Amino acid sequence: MQQTTSNSLTKLALQRFKKNFWGVLSFWFIFICALVAILAYLLAPDSSKNANQMHLSIHSKGPGFSVKMLTIPSDGVSDQSYFNKVFFGTKNMDTEIPIESYSFHKDIIKVVPYTEGELIGVSKTIELRSFPKGFGKNEIAQKFIGDRTFVLGTDKYGRDMLSRMLIGIRISFSIGFVAVLISLILGISLGAIAGYFGGKVDVFIMWLINVTWSIPTLLLVIAITLALGKGFWQVFIAVGLTMWVEVARVVRGQVLSIKQMQYVTAAKALGYNHVRIIMKHVLPNSLAPVIVISAANFAGAILIESGLSFLGIGAQPPMASWGAMIKDHYSYIILGKAYLAIIPGLGIMSLVMAFMLIGNALRDALDVKE
Repeated sequence: MQQTTSNSLTKLALQRFKKNFWGVLSFWFIFICALVAILAYLLAPDSSKNANQMHLSIHSKGPGFSVKMLTIPSDGVSDQSYFNKVFFGTKNMDTEIPIESYSFHKDIIKVVPYTEGELIGVSKTIELRSFPKGFGKNEIAQKFIGDRTFVLGTDKYGRDMLSRMLIGIRISFSIGFVAVLISLILGISLGAIAGYFGGKVDVFIMWLINVTWSIPTLLLVIAITLALGKGFWQVFIAVGLTMWVEVARVVRGQVLSIKQMQYVTAAKALGYNHVRIIMKHVLPNSLAPVIVISAANFAGAILIESGLSFLGIGAQPPMASWGAMIKDHYSYIILGKAYLAIIPGLGIMSLVMAFMLIGNALRDALDVKE
């Protein structure tokens, strides 16, 4: 009977969620962002690792900027598998040169590199033997010289902003997923133990929760990050270790009321051990509010990571973190190129808002009082 009731409540919650326009819209937005995060290197114009192909001569260009690009292939042979390229980027050893013009002369190609304003670039010559054998002048012009458009412009190092934004989604999703996973494992475990056993165990865990809760989140994250060292995985662990307290308090409160239910008493009378009772009967009926908290924690983790990257102790260069992109370009706001900081800022805002809206929609859908 309990299973049937649970199924009917799940269906009712799903129907309510489907009626929430902003919740459904947020769900599909997050789903699309997740696909982009997985396929980032396939979608990004610059598929090099971390989209770190620099062209200093075309730095800080506005959205839609186009330039002619000459690619000089490397002699080395890449041993990367397709799988490795898709998930970790291409080990790009080719040399790319933004140019204004080019012309062929016997065994050389003379190019005028791109320069800013009215300055005339000093021409340089490149031997045709730098290109693969068997390629004629027309084939070289068609295959290795072409117009490159930067849809969102370039950053202060001349890197493609669109590529950096697409790959930056990976950082945000990774930090949110891993941090929430750590917080759920710790929070649900400690909250369930505290609520179910009570007594001194409850007192100790609540003391631990209150001590952790009293420390400012950002300060605690900075302390953990400095203790573990700067880096990608250190931030994941640090953020996760600061988010479990809210989950633990909610789970404890749920377990305190659920363990008084008749089906729990019946399970005890049948001689079931504590682990089975908690896993099979208590936790499944106390996770609804945890789902809502997880959505909010996902958004919170993205904001914390962005803040840490802005402070320089989050994801380290050359990783494409949205917070680090804002840090690199916030001074450009007063230099007439505010878009360099606004674009990653809008990315953070839209993703955080989507998780908050889906959290609100889940709260309304799971509210059994209505």
